[in-house]
Amino acid sequence: MECDMLLLDRRTQSLVEDYVPSGEILEGIVCFFSIFSDSTRVRILSALAITEMCVTDLSRVLSINQTTVSHQLRFLKNVGIVKTERHGKIIFYSLKNETVNDVLLKGVEFLGY
Repeated sequence: MECDMLLLDRRTQSLVEDYVPSGEILEGIVCFFSIFSDSTRVRILSALAITEMCVTDLSRVLSINQTTVSHQLRFLKNVGIVKTERHGKIIFYSLKNETVNDVLLKGVEFLGY
């Protein structure tokens, strides 16, 4: 049964309206969390939470072909999640912000593992 009357008091309604994200903030949150919707990206991010790595090492350690690793790293760099540092001819990738690791750990905690 639908009701046409609002049951929330004005203060609570105002809090909800102020707290629920919209516009650019909402789009940013959706984009951020979509990063974790791909298992390959989650594996790469988990590895990078331990240490910086190059494409070859990530590929070997995670048993993922280099093309896929490169593609995902390019995506993660473009959205500002990973950063690069060149050492001679080799490019190393690392997390740009430790908050990403915190989100991964919170996901594991939420799942009870």
